[in-house]
This record gives sequence, structure tokens and C-alpha cells, in this order.
Amino acid sequence: MSTTEGLTAPKKRSVFGVGISPVTAQSAVEITIAAAKCRQSFGVSALAVHGLMEAVRVPEAGAAVAKLHLVCCDGQPVRWALHLLHGVELPARVYGPDLMRALCARAAADGVGIYLFGSTEETCTKLVSALEKSYTSIRILGVQPDRFREATPEEDEADIAAMNASGAGLIFVGRGCPRQEMWTAAHLGKVDAAIVAIGAAFDFLSGNKPQAPSWMQKRGLEWLFRLVDEPGRLWKRYLITNSLYLFYLARALLTSKSSGA
Repeated sequence: MSTTEGLTAPKKRSVFGVGISPVTAQSAVEITIAAAKCRQSFGVSALAVHGLMEAVRVPEAGAAVAKLHLVCCDGQPVRWALHLLHGVELPARVYGPDLMRALCARAAADGVGIYLFGSTEETCTKLVSALEKSYTSIRILGVQPDRFREATPEEDEADIAAMNASGAGLIFVGRGCPRQEMWTAAHLGKVDAAIVAIGAAFDFLSGNKPQAPSWMQKRGLEWLFRLVDEPGRLWKRYLITNSLYLFYLARALLTSKSSGA
């Protein structure tokens, strides 16, 4: 178990050299809310195949993910790899948008304030409206749309000060992978909250983008649904990352078999 200021998270298991936390959605919520309630600096990510392979390929991304306390299996293939390589049985993946919904529901029930960081101003406005409609007692204590560039040192200091002054226990970061994981890792110990890198959840929860039907999600085909929805933006990502995933998984299984593990 890894510990931070009295909080515990299960020991990560290596998937292609990237540490993945063997947690269910319920345990991920419990651990994260525990950090949020006492405003401990705690890093969380829900990692799909794209994020996993970015952490494998890009040293800065891999180093950032390694610093996070909780790295959940967002993608079904990540969950499958955890099972095939380590025998870990998880009932389902920890889907980022559903994790955000569950965290918002608990935050509303427990009086934990939240802060939104990322995406466009329009998306943030729609997201605030959607969250307030779904969770009537939710306390949204701050919103900072993405600048779509790295902040200057002065801007970064102002962002940190605003987040800490807000009193929010949960910071949701929707800046795209791996930028959000790198930002989260860089701000551990600076932002007094549980920081959750949540990817496309801002777009899904705000209604900007449709979600794949559940039968596609369960079969690991969400990538295909998103590819059909946004072929121009996503075809290269999925061609590269899905192919790399299959290569790394096959290599890891062959290595494990040859070593008798």
C-alpha cells in the first residue's frame, strides 16, 4: 500500500512498465473522497489505452503518471491487461465520466466543494449547469477554463492560490491526456485538494459529445464509437496506440510465459 498523509491506496501493478492501481470504481471514490475531505494533495487519473501508451512512449508522461497516487483502469483493454499479466480480477473498468459523476454525487452529499480546471469557457458553462441540475446540493467553488498553452509562472501561482483559497477538496482537470496527468503531477504538494485528471468527461457530462452505448463499452469498443464520431481527429491516435498496445501486450505475455511466471 502507498501512503500519503495517512491516506492509503493499493499497490500498483506494472502494465508495460506503467503502474496501474487495482481498484474498483467504489474503492476509487472512497479513497479520493477521503483525500478531498481533509484537503490532502492527492493525484488521481483514469487511464485508457491512449493514456497508457503515452506513458509508455513519452518519458515526461510516464514520470508524471508514476507520481500519481491512484491510476485507475479507464479502458477495458487496460483492465484486461491487468488481469492477463497479474491475475487481478476487477468487475468492471473505472470509466472516467462515471467516476466524475460518482465523485460529484459524493461531494454533494458530503459537502465537499469542487473546482473545474480545463476545456473551453463554453464547455465549462454547460458543465456547471449540468452538474447543478444533476446534483442540487453540489458546491462548485471555482472554474478555470484551459488557456490551451502552458501558464506563465505568475499565472500558475495565481491558479494555485485561487484553488487553495476556494476551499475546494476536489479539483477536476480536463486538459486532455497526457497534459492533465503532467499538470496534476506537477501540482502535487502545491494544491491542497484531491486532483483528478478526468479527460473527456467534461465533454461527455456537459453534453458536448455522445457516449458509446453500454454494449460497446463493455466489449472495449468505445474507441470505435469515438473514431466514427471524430475520424479526422482520432484516426491516427487509435491506429498508433491500439497497435502499440497489442504489440506490448503480446510481448509481455510471451515474456511471462517464457519465464514461467
